[in-house]
Amino acid sequence: MNRARDTRPVPADTRATFALAAHAFADLVVRIPADAWDGPGLGEWDLRALVGHTSRSLTTVLTYLPRLSTETVTTTAEYYAAAVRLMAADPAAVTERGRQAGAALGADPVQVVRGLVADCLTALDATQGDPVVETIVGGMRLSRYLVTRTFELVVHCLDIGRACGLPFDPPGPALTQSLRLASDVATSRGEGASLLLALTGRSGLPDRYSVV
Repeated sequence: MNRARDTRPVPADTRATFALAAHAFADLVVRIPADAWDGPGLGEWDLRALVGHTSRSLTTVLTYLPRLSTETVTTTAEYYAAAVRLMAADPAAVTERGRQAGAALGADPVQVVRGLVADCLTALDATQGDPVVETIVGGMRLSRYLVTRTFELVVHCLDIGRACGLPFDPPGPALTQSLRLASDVATSRGEGASLLLALTGRSGLPDRYSVV
């Protein structure tokens, strides 16, 4: 059995990459025009809800860190397979959580996001080893969970930029890690060859194809 407490540290590059993505998110939020917050975001979300949903990549880390568990989810691809099943079972709940997170940003979203980034990185710095934390789909190593949070920050920052016409260049290490995770998820679903063929210009992907 894998114990919750572990003396192995979270890889420095994993924490550093997550920190880069978190700071990039905060920097993007600063640039959002004041009149864009109630405008279109993504799907049923307005921009405020989209930013709120993105901020959950920080709040979930803060929530899960104290919750030690036994490891049942051993890869990031396995995490997304389980998460997709949960979202498909109750998509309305996902939408509502985004709206609630957007409302929680209050009258000064910039300061709230900056505070979340600072609190999250401080909590990570104080965390010893690579604990198994209880996530929405089961216990997994913090190091693996952080990779999923970096992925969410990168993808949704791109969504935010597109929604309000702002350029967004993901930090290189965060983009590389996110692309690697996307390919891992595709491969775990038996779609790796199709993805490789598309990326090398040999075929296309189905309309609206997504790994999540």
